Amino acid sequence: MTPPWLPIETERLLLRDFREADFDPIHAYATDPEVIRYMTWGPNTLEVTREVLDRHLERQKTWPREQLDLAVEVRATGEMIGVVSLHDANTDNSSFGYCYSRGAWGKGYGTEAARALARIAFTELGHHRIWATCDVRNHGSYLIMEKLGMRREGHLLKNTQAHDGWRDSYVYGLLAEEWRAGNC
Repeated sequence: MTPPWLPIETERLLLRDFREADFDPIHAYATDPEVIRYMTWGPNTLEVTREVLDRHLERQKTWPREQLDLAVEVRATGEMIGVVSLHDANTDNSSFGYCYSRGAWGKGYGTEAARALARIAFTELGHHRIWATCDVRNHGSYLIMEKLGMRREGHLLKNTQAHDGWRDSYVYGLLAEEWRAGNC
């Protein structure tokens, strides 16, 4: 059973379940060297993209979902531009993440989608806290977190294996009470 708040509409975006037609846009951003530069995965082969989409489609068959992965679509054009996720969605302390096609960068879509997902985490799912990490070199990613009202809680040294070796990560967090106070 899908919850009544899904799909999630924002001013410009639709956060929705994945569709078979999302294969090509996923594969396009998952093979773009600039998109995967700071990720721990990629570039995807066709087989890996197929596995990723199949996992998304399979997870959508149940509710509640352990991991809430939503396709991000531009409402005006219907273009699927990325993904936003809540990991451990059934707990009250979820990590979240996102990935967007390069053509979507710098337009505020990442912040808009993250804000909508945070609202769902705190109001519909009853989360106490959300948190996220990113490569310290990924300025665009941590700017989204800061615009959401998240605070930098730590700088982890060489904690994650990335494409170019061990990377440092920033950890960001946001409590429900902080979100409510600022209504980020």
